[in-house]
Amino acid sequence: MAQKKHVITRVLEGSIAGELELEAGDSLLTINGMQVEDVFDYRYLMNDELITVEIEKPDGEVWELEIEKEYEEDLGIEFASGLMDDYRSCSNRCLFCFIDQMPPGMRETLYFKDDDSRLSFLQGNYITLTNLHDHDVERMIRFHLEPVNISFHTTNPELRCRMLHNRFAGRALKIARRLYEAGITMNGQIVLCKGINDGAELERTIRDLSGYAPVLKSLSIVPVGLTKYREGLYPLEPFDRQDAKELIRQVRIWQQKMKALSGLNFVHASDEWYLMAGEPLPDEESYDGYPQLENGVGMLRLQEEEFTKALAGRKADDRKIRKTIATGLLAAPVIEKLMERMRERFPGVEIFVEGIENRFFGERITVSGLITGQDLIAQLKGKDLGEELLVPCNMLRSQEDVFLDDITVSFVEQELGTRVRVVDRGGDRLLEAALSVKPAAERETDRKRRQSYEQTSGSHRRKA
Repeated sequence: MAQKKHVITRVLEGSIAGELELEAGDSLLTINGMQVEDVFDYRYLMNDELITVEIEKPDGEVWELEIEKEYEEDLGIEFASGLMDDYRSCSNRCLFCFIDQMPPGMRETLYFKDDDSRLSFLQGNYITLTNLHDHDVERMIRFHLEPVNISFHTTNPELRCRMLHNRFAGRALKIARRLYEAGITMNGQIVLCKGINDGAELERTIRDLSGYAPVLKSLSIVPVGLTKYREGLYPLEPFDRQDAKELIRQVRIWQQKMKALSGLNFVHASDEWYLMAGEPLPDEESYDGYPQLENGVGMLRLQEEEFTKALAGRKADDRKIRKTIATGLLAAPVIEKLMERMRERFPGVEIFVEGIENRFFGERITVSGLITGQDLIAQLKGKDLGEELLVPCNMLRSQEDVFLDDITVSFVEQELGTRVRVVDRGGDRLLEAALSVKPAAERETDRKRRQSYEQTSGSHRRKA
């Protein structure tokens, strides 16, 4: 294997690396005499309390440093890529791929399709297993990297090959068996496509995967997202109200079976199905601790529970507030009910809920995370929005105040003539924003923004 160098881009103040006078531009060569392939090698080797590190300075001089530290304590260095390696792109051509339904002219990173097992562990991304080699699987098992989030879609090998347009897609399912036998915790996902992997095929998939429980902790079912940019792509059909009702019925039957067998409900329908069917969301206990929030499973139920608890802890008063909340069409009725509940205790607080139609991607896209800045401006300009406009943080690019279409929050403020407040995750944060309550200074913010469809680099900080 050729010598692999990892260039340090930042040394954290007060860190071990800082004390050792390491600098940006230095390169990490080895830890304990072993080359570092990527972030997993780095973290695994960094666990020891006594390590020997080789650092190459920009002029070629090599330092060998013996370091005594706490177990799992990091050196306090960051690299250009959070993976310390190149991102692995997807080798599939899925007939339901959302990225293939993107309009042209957007930023380049939005068109990158990742299928990287390391991102599954680090960021919760879902992988198809199709580009994993034996070496990759052995490392996952050796380092005990979990949970691994897997896009199954179907356990019918032939159908999976067709859906992913990859002749190895069926064979890749055997990797899940290896992970199960090694006790590696997994979560599963099914993107459901009408007339393809639903009905009897879905029944087969749930039955097959139920045998992996409880190592496979959960299985979510989400409806395929269809934008208006599908010309030349496979002719997929949208689900309707009756389809959603049937899916929920199927899920409930399996939840009863799995609860008796494993103590878990195991299989979950995403929030969209319940809203589409016009049925109430399941109670909190049904979600098994919310293992798939990022997949839209239980997000609205958790928000309501947190909002209700936070509201119960606040004393009523006569404050006067007028604001507007912008969200997707699907969640708007749910948010409106929360605001009505709040007005019972705070009658002077007027919050208008604006469900934004997704004209950018098409009317079939109804989730808030895919609302663009230009749709906000077009549909809210000229309206009296009150003191400020509240938008959920999942509308924005991770760690930045930028919408999917590259429009900034400040530009939206300028165009609408009002302040825009980005609301962090959680029902308690929503209540605070509505009531103009400043979050407690000691509490960290949780602006975990949308990372679907776009790759960003991460950093690895020294633990406290």
